[in-house]
Amino acid sequence: MYSIADYGAMIADRVRTGAFVRSLRQAVTPQSVVADIGTGTGIFAIIASRFGARRVYAIEPSDAIQVAREIAAANGLSDRIEFIQAMSTDIELPERADVIVSDIGGTLPWFQRHIPAIVDARERLLAPGGTLIPEQDIAWIAVGDVPHVYKRQTAPWRDNEFGLDMEAAHRLVVNTFTRGRITPEELLTKPLRWATLDYATVTDANVRATVRAPVARRGTGYGLIAGFDRTILDSERLSNAPDADSSVKPQSIYGTVFFPWPSPVVLEEGDVVDLELDARLIGDDYIWTWKTMVNDHQSSKAVKASFSQSTFFGAPLSPARLHKRAASYVPALSPRGEMARVVLDSMSRGWAVGEIASRVSAEFSSLFPRPEDALAYVADLSQEFG
Repeated sequence: MYSIADYGAMIADRVRTGAFVRSLRQAVTPQSVVADIGTGTGIFAIIASRFGARRVYAIEPSDAIQVAREIAAANGLSDRIEFIQAMSTDIELPERADVIVSDIGGTLPWFQRHIPAIVDARERLLAPGGTLIPEQDIAWIAVGDVPHVYKRQTAPWRDNEFGLDMEAAHRLVVNTFTRGRITPEELLTKPLRWATLDYATVTDANVRATVRAPVARRGTGYGLIAGFDRTILDSERLSNAPDADSSVKPQSIYGTVFFPWPSPVVLEEGDVVDLELDARLIGDDYIWTWKTMVNDHQSSKAVKASFSQSTFFGAPLSPARLHKRAASYVPALSPRGEMARVVLDSMSRGWAVGEIASRVSAEFSSLFPRPEDALAYVADLSQEFG
């Protein structure tokens, strides 16, 4: 969940915001209907309205939309923008949009339910021949000599001042990706394209690819650096590649992704790194898998290193939690489960939030010593399921 300060940082990034604004200026006409998916504090919806759009639908599930409403009102645009607090996949629009603008991907576009949301919007909310902003993402990957990023993630578990064996944590963090700012001098291979997302045609939220990356210079490989080159509209582009021109490189967001290796590998010019990448959407987020084989330049049969890693192995899971997720497990409601059942049952009967809170406070007094705690709990469930 983004804070208002986070939205401010996005707006302040002139490279990123400028590319979107110029694209909207090109796409929007006085007859246009525009949908801004993930509007946040409403900047793109407001800009589209200022560019003369006939109608703008600003869609945002979080309470940041209230700030967007107030900004629109302060700028005399409330009558041209309809604010909808919901997920775009849960709504219907009274008319199809000629332009859909969104920026709901992460540092890599395979992020949460970004791709399914765009596919759904394209199929249900976009008018025939309409414009999607952005148009395309091309993912790239390289091998990085980045000890500063690697140590930040792994050093506490291998080099702690207490002399403790913390290998249990180290095994997890090397199966977890992080973000970092990388310079061109820290790349040991050229950034190679490995996947293309054309938002006008994409249907599959998953991706799998293989890459062969020749090592360009001697150094120590600590893992993989990944990012994207984005086409916003026509010639408007963004890139978070280390060697990207400053005119297309966002200043404060879209940092590159670092997939660490379990241990560093000394690489020589001419070595070849074979990579296999896989991202699978499970529930509301992705499981990433990256497999690496480093081939010695002196012999096609000599393998310097071979790793198989996955974010599946990066999350700590206790045996008790795993047991509860087994298909054969027969759950029984806990006291908190019984409480949730009572709340949802009362909601289905048409009770008001205050009435439900009074019932919960009386029946589960040990869990809610103060009436206001029960009210807050019921209000949270009302917001989620009501």
